[in-house]
Amino acid sequence: MEIDDRIEKFVRRHHVLTLATSTAEGKPYCCNVFYAYAGAGRFIFTSDAQTRHAGMMAQNAHVAASVVLETRVVGKVQGLQITGRAVRTGDEADRRTYIKRFPYAALADITLWRLEARMLKYTDNTLGFGKKLLWQREEE
Repeated sequence: MEIDDRIEKFVRRHHVLTLATSTAEGKPYCCNVFYAYAGAGRFIFTSDAQTRHAGMMAQNAHVAASVVLETRVVGKVQGLQITGRAVRTGDEADRRTYIKRFPYAALADITLWRLEARMLKYTDNTLGFGKKLLWQREEE
């Protein structure tokens, strides 16, 4: 199933996601990361291997995330909830995607990660109060 264009348009307009990770024992943590969207439910971000959340992702690749439009106007509420897996990536295409979005990163020694979404749940009140669009990756 293709990702609805309205979801991809929303994702491309933003650049920060809140990432929720957990240890193998289930202890949670969250942080915010800059991301570049690579299409097909793939979010590329950088996190140093020494960070708490990177250590957790190395133990347990299952993550959740959200991207939200901050607004006080109920009729304009938009947000995306994500579940998937986050893995370190050395893929050159992922690097190009990230550098294109954040050119200053070309000068830094960065560790890239790819969040591969399994589920995207988009709430968009501009389509009607509480309107939700759902996408789930087909099992491979």
